[in-house]
Amino acid sequence: MIQVLDPRGLAIIGGCLPILGGIIGSVLGMGIACPAGVACLAEDPSQFRNVIVLAAMPITQTFYGLVATIIIFTSALPNIPETGGMGLAVIGIGFLTGAAELFSATWQGIIDASGIALLPKTKGRIFTHSFLLAIYCELPGTLGIVWTIILLSLLGLMG
Repeated sequence: MIQVLDPRGLAIIGGCLPILGGIIGSVLGMGIACPAGVACLAEDPSQFRNVIVLAAMPITQTFYGLVATIIIFTSALPNIPETGGMGLAVIGIGFLTGAAELFSATWQGIIDASGIALLPKTKGRIFTHSFLLAIYCELPGTLGIVWTIILLSLLGLMG
């Protein structure tokens, strides 16, 4: 039985934080972008493909959070010592990665909503620019996985 304050219990909590941040961020980002998509499609239904691509971009951070969670559960968790502060360290890593996913997806949704709103006015020509600008907000999300691997490795928790 795993106790909550046991290092392994704390590491389990830490392992859940990246996917939690990814899910919340994706929901917020798509919740910001999708209403702009509805308004855009009411004005110009031919922009459906562009709206779908831009509005769906924030979902990727959920996948990044899932990958980080899997890494923590499969590589770090089996190597957590039964005593000491490694469980708290994993909570810190999980919080860092979860925050990266949450903020990355949320701000990406804001950028996507701006691009979507301008699709009818520009007859879709703003799509590529909007897509590329939204990719900038994707970078912290992808780096969340990298940070997870590096920090777990520095702590000697990667299998």
